[in-house]
Amino acid sequence: MPGVVLIVDYDPQWPTLFGKEKDLILRVVGQKVIALEHIGSTAVPGLGAKPIIDMMAGVTQSKDADECLPPLDRIGYTDVTPQLGNPDWYYCLAKHYHNVGYHLHLVRYMSDHWKKHLVFRDYLRKHSDVAEQYHRLKKELSSKYGSDRVRYTEAKTSFIESVILLAQKQNDSEQVMSRS
Repeated sequence: MPGVVLIVDYDPQWPTLFGKEKDLILRVVGQKVIALEHIGSTAVPGLGAKPIIDMMAGVTQSKDADECLPPLDRIGYTDVTPQLGNPDWYYCLAKHYHNVGYHLHLVRYMSDHWKKHLVFRDYLRKHSDVAEQYHRLKKELSSKYGSDRVRYTEAKTSFIESVILLAQKQNDSEQVMSRS
């Protein structure tokens, strides 16, 4: 998706905007969507981000994702799916409304892709120090890469993967301790 990588301070309206958009999406495709989550940096209180509300809708199969496209198009979503070759990720849709954008990822519910996004989000929500590190990294990378979103995204991947790994290890050890 083209455009300048602009990181802004956290906006306390982001959860409200997500809630309104979630309601709209579920009105038109709710019968196909098992769950719809607010993901990405705008889902983490206090974390600066690009002013884009990232959402992830879980569906059972690709046919369900395909059937979501026409009604989502009618409410302003455009298919901007990159050719990722990821079997867990069916579509990426974008919509811009006033000063905020929306990205809706249609993915296989409870796939690794689904779980990793939630693990990352939840870890940042619980660890404000790590969220602040991520914020500083994003600001640094946005200055460095300007309008090159691909390089910006690639440059933050190792940080994201390290946090996911840390969170998964922590979750595993908590599960072992709870069984003891």
